[in-house]
Amino acid sequence: MPLAAERQERILAAVRKHGMVRLSDLVTQLGVTAVTVRRDVTLLADRGLVQRVHGGIALPHRAQTQPAREGVPGAYGPMATRALVGMVVPSVEYYWPPVIQGAHAAVAAAEGRLVMRASRWDDPAEDRRQINALLERGAQALLIAPTTTGDTATELLRWIGSLTVPVILVERRPPQELLTLALDAAMTAHALGAGLAVRHFVTLGHSRIALITTRQSPTSTALRTGWHDAVDTLGLPSHEGLDIEVPSYGAPGWAKAYTGVLRRSRDLGVRALLVHSDREAIGLIERARDQDISVPGDLAIVTYDDEIGAASDPPLTAVRPQKHRIGRIAAELALAKLADVGEEWPVHRVELWPTVVVRESCGTVPRPEAP
Repeated sequence: MPLAAERQERILAAVRKHGMVRLSDLVTQLGVTAVTVRRDVTLLADRGLVQRVHGGIALPHRAQTQPAREGVPGAYGPMATRALVGMVVPSVEYYWPPVIQGAHAAVAAAEGRLVMRASRWDDPAEDRRQINALLERGAQALLIAPTTTGDTATELLRWIGSLTVPVILVERRPPQELLTLALDAAMTAHALGAGLAVRHFVTLGHSRIALITTRQSPTSTALRTGWHDAVDTLGLPSHEGLDIEVPSYGAPGWAKAYTGVLRRSRDLGVRALLVHSDREAIGLIERARDQDISVPGDLAIVTYDDEIGAASDPPLTAVRPQKHRIGRIAAELALAKLADVGEEWPVHRVELWPTVVVRESCGTVPRPEAP
């Protein structure tokens, strides 16, 4: 006969895998009596790890803790109070700290607690492991920034969509093949942000604007879409060959690659660069300085992210996502959905526009461009 701890882990594994498991099936799978299964289930339920349903058990449901929450006003309706909210992010560096801080502030304002787990970029298995850890921890709602590309990620998203706790995607949306997956999301309109940068360049007299991105960032695809759309909408001349991928700043070969970008821009008559992100923009300024290229006199640069753009020399004009607000809105959505037990909850996809912060790196009107 399996030990109690082993039985309970097998029960939790079955619930995680299937979503709902009948007690009679557990008796068969574990090879123990119904009394033993009920005892294990009682212990798991008392710890908030499973929820009893008719004839079986399931993952904890948001309605379980409703009596303990009176609710506080929120932009999306009354918000649950004293809730344990789990959050999974791909990194705790660079872009994500303000997002986490915004979510923490919203949960704390509702007298709840935010519990965070860090996953890894492009690792659906690790995303799932961390989500399960939060569910076992007793999380009543989840804020998740999962991997969204590839077959394994598709299966991950389907599984996330089957969870019985409220889930809010953060800076992510389901891919086109899962268009009708009913997952709420709070995200930045990155494509529109790229379009805002292109329009800012155009108001300064530029008509050829190169896009500089790195392969590692999931934001690059949206920026590329927005850049293409703005070029087409504004009727700018052909930008073929101006979508350029580079290594991350500091990676092997970065200096040579960035020097190549500057030479290519000069040869093509390009005097405006939209760069993702700040580190890469600062690296390009460094290489430009070594080649006696003046920023903004000879070359205008806009960065996307604005983490450290103000400290650059010269300070970088930047498209700034509202990261703190994104985290706060995601948490408020989760708390509102948690409190909205028994009501029909339409899928929410909240999208915030980034803002353009004008500084010195492209703030002057350039000399006339070569035809």
